Amino acid sequence: MSLLDLSRWQFAITVMFHMTFPAITVGLSIFLAVVYGMHWRTGRPVYLQMFRFWRRIFAVGFAIGVVAGAVITFQMGLNWGVYGARTGAVIGPIIGMEVVTAFFVEAGFIGVLLYGDGRVRKSTMFASTVMVALGTLLSSTWIIAANSWMQTPAGFTIVDGRFEPTDWTRVIFNPSFIWRWPHMVAAVLISAAFFVAGISAWYLVKGRAQAFARRSMSIALGVAALLMPVQLYLGDNVAGHELPHQASKFEAIEGNWNNGDTGFVLFEIPDQLAARNIAELDVPCLGSAIAKDLGCATPMPGLKLTPVADRPNMAATFWGFRIMFLAGVLMFGTAFAATILRMRNRLWTARRFHQFVLWTTPSGILAILGGWVTAEAGRQPWIVFGRLRTSDAVSRLAPGEVLFSVIGFSVLYLIMLVAYIAYIVHTVRLGPERDDPRHEPRPGPTDTTATSRPGGPFPGRLPERPGSAEAVAP
Repeated sequence: MSLLDLSRWQFAITVMFHMTFPAITVGLSIFLAVVYGMHWRTGRPVYLQMFRFWRRIFAVGFAIGVVAGAVITFQMGLNWGVYGARTGAVIGPIIGMEVVTAFFVEAGFIGVLLYGDGRVRKSTMFASTVMVALGTLLSSTWIIAANSWMQTPAGFTIVDGRFEPTDWTRVIFNPSFIWRWPHMVAAVLISAAFFVAGISAWYLVKGRAQAFARRSMSIALGVAALLMPVQLYLGDNVAGHELPHQASKFEAIEGNWNNGDTGFVLFEIPDQLAARNIAELDVPCLGSAIAKDLGCATPMPGLKLTPVADRPNMAATFWGFRIMFLAGVLMFGTAFAATILRMRNRLWTARRFHQFVLWTTPSGILAILGGWVTAEAGRQPWIVFGRLRTSDAVSRLAPGEVLFSVIGFSVLYLIMLVAYIAYIVHTVRLGPERDDPRHEPRPGPTDTTATSRPGGPFPGRLPERPGSAEAVAP
């Protein structure tokens, strides 16, 4: 493999690993704010139980995601130094704004979110939870702004080979950002919703923590039912506003090499060098119908329209989009079925549906990863589309060193991912019963320390015997 291939693989592996965690934690932070707000408003113990349980999973995922995100920044400077030098005047301030706004907000309030339960007022706890959720949204906003500018660059001029901003409004609100940002926000909310619904379904199947599981699953599937139709509309507009600027990406998504096909290719094995498909499964007229032409008269373009040197990898682009699309169809069908069952008062008795929802737990994560593969692989061979080639942006490093770091990062990420999944499984098996505030031991009449509650400074500690050294200490 060439230096370019190794550098791209290293960055791709890091980004894919990192994106796994925001796909859960961004939506989960908003879920935590909602359930704690409902606990504060209603005083119902089940909402506090939900908050404590889901906070455990959020906390570890948030920490790993922050670490992996820092690695991405270092790789942009080390492996892609030429890119950093040429685009630094544009990308640098955007990333800097993420640090100044999102990271500072998260760092300022994450401690209260994680350790404030029982130590601070409910209003302070709720405000801190909302601020952490706001921080995760701000972080996503700046990252999408930077990436969207790379997809559809605007508001700049090139001086001595360097990109210089001329209009920050056009830089940030570039043609694809307007639709990609709400599309991504909806995606992380839906991803978290199916993550919560899937784990809640496991408790329903096992007959454990029924009140907790029903409430969590009801909120999650309700959010999914509301957002899935909106997401389909947003996704269609992303394609309508980004793909006209990137015809080669659209051609690779469709999976055709030659023009004229009005169908939709469901499956294919492409041969990039020979510019043909070794095997494919095409649904006639479906492509034309998706293009809002039911008369089967709208042909799909082929990748041969793009010069060979400017063609993206069809396999990665095609399958990235299909994974996103099929996962979206699965989630839409699940949310629709849940709505029907809810209307028929059968949502909590449909055991087979609960088992099915359990298997959809990672569907939102897979859809997000598939969408990022489509966006990034389809942009190639450009790192700033139409302006700067990826091959011209890579740092001139020794391939052997990059190969060593690729292997090292891959092994490390695999260990961390397995450990996180193991932690989730362990937490789920322990269950939310321990987080139920109704089961907390209450301090007795002689217990003046009042520190035996889980939110106290010394959880589980018993009061000292009269006459002991600590009992008489000032």
